[in-house]
Amino acid sequence: MEFRRTGSYWIFVLIFVISGCSKFQKLRKSADWRVKYEAALAYYEEEDYYRASILFEEILPIIRGTEEAELANFYYAYSHFHQKQFILAAHYFKTFVDVYSRSEYAMEASYQHAYSLYKQSPEYRLDQTSTYEAITAMQSFIDKYPYSEYALQADDIIDELQVKLERKAYENAKLYYKIESYKAAIVALDNFKVDYPDSKFQEEISYLSIRSAYELALVSIPSKQKERFNEAVDYYEKFVDKYPNSEYLKEAERIYADSIEELRKFADQNNL
Repeated sequence: MEFRRTGSYWIFVLIFVISGCSKFQKLRKSADWRVKYEAALAYYEEEDYYRASILFEEILPIIRGTEEAELANFYYAYSHFHQKQFILAAHYFKTFVDVYSRSEYAMEASYQHAYSLYKQSPEYRLDQTSTYEAITAMQSFIDKYPYSEYALQADDIIDELQVKLERKAYENAKLYYKIESYKAAIVALDNFKVDYPDSKFQEEISYLSIRSAYELALVSIPSKQKERFNEAVDYYEKFVDKYPNSEYLKEAERIYADSIEELRKFADQNNL
């Protein structure tokens, strides 16, 4: 008996699905764009964003310049967003803002353009081009609509994305050190200190600058060693002034002492 009930249920579901598909196909074949327009709105309200987007796509070229085109374009962009097609959503929200700059939906579309870029921002290990684009778009939105209902959220998103870029820069700088590319490490570490002065990684980054300069000096040709040991000493002095109680202090002092000893040898050689 239970098997029969289950079988009947799935037959009913299948009939329902086929019926729905048949209705949708008939709508697509309709020559009346108003019928498609109303159906697209209905599908959208029912959260059937796939069917809504198909119908909107078919009628948009036909209704260009009409009163209905504005809402259709707005919902078309949202249909892609709700399907997590964020690249397309960002494009269509941006297009909407460009075409309907005076629309009552323009502010929301402008925010959604930036938010769609934010949604496609990858984890920090990957290329961050879309992250930079999202930050630029969010900042442009805030500049244009500083008192909007989305402004605080936009600020929070910018902060979140900046943290991601900070982590990316931190990991990149450490990677150069780990692979013993010390010259590149020094540049990356110095850039990080300038770009993220308030970062929680500043102490470690400053310590790695000492190590990188010291390690680079060790593997350098003799004519470059004095300059680079001096650089390690300079990094140490700045580090100890800023972080006198650092967990890295003991190791930093060892590097400093070794660098001073190497510089003493150069001084002795010059006195011979």
